[in-house]
Amino acid sequence: MQTLPKSRLLRFVEEAFQLAQRAVARYSSKFSKKRYTLHQHIVLLCLKVRKDTTYRTLLDELIEMPRIRNAINLTELPAPSTLCKAFDRLDMAVWRVLLNLSVSLLPTNGIGGIDASGFDRSHASNHYTKRAKLTIQQLKVTLLVDSKVNAILDLHVTTTRKHDSQIAPSLIKRNPETIDILLGEKGYDDQKIRRLARQYEVRPLIKHREFTSLHKAWNARLDTDLYGQRSQSETVNSTLKRKYGAFVRSRRWWKQFRELTIACLVHNIDRSL
Repeated sequence: MQTLPKSRLLRFVEEAFQLAQRAVARYSSKFSKKRYTLHQHIVLLCLKVRKDTTYRTLLDELIEMPRIRNAINLTELPAPSTLCKAFDRLDMAVWRVLLNLSVSLLPTNGIGGIDASGFDRSHASNHYTKRAKLTIQQLKVTLLVDSKVNAILDLHVTTTRKHDSQIAPSLIKRNPETIDILLGEKGYDDQKIRRLARQYEVRPLIKHREFTSLHKAWNARLDTDLYGQRSQSETVNSTLKRKYGAFVRSRRWWKQFRELTIACLVHNIDRSL
């Protein structure tokens, strides 16, 4: 009997399952009911984000996906509430570990671009919001992106209007071993950021705001080809919105943060296939 080739979805599930096995134990506690493993929960939650769907719709589709179920040893489908509770229980630290592991799947080059974008905190059409005169509060999502393979190295999410120059330091401090060069637009023009980057042996390539002729001269001396790779971070922000949705489904802020982190994880796994 001829063996069918693996679909991209199946390869995604297998890769996510392997990452989950590297990141967490099989069960959360020795007192666990052991009906489903943490590895299975992680893969199903990643699938939900990848397909940009609901728990109920995902589980309904899995009924007709025996190869996907076999890949994660899932003999019985969980209830939607089970996955919802698993999402609540899996700490943000777990998703950050998974995100870091997913970066190792890709041949990064150490040149990281930083860029921010907004994600809506609820789903409503532009037509409806204009007619109802609603204002949808956004999450500010800042991504640190590898310029070679468009891998998401790290992210920062906030519900406030925090300035770019206040966000960049935390991303630099968390990733000194991942990046050698940091590319940033004028919004990150701050001498404190440049000093911090050099302190961590990261070369800052950030454009200056042109208040004087000296600033214009500094910008003219920037390596144009190298700085041009910064646009990759904008591309990744656009890709996340286009593939996984420009809004978050969760209602609470901490769940919204996790949802976006999973989207970054899913993006990296997809890029590795």
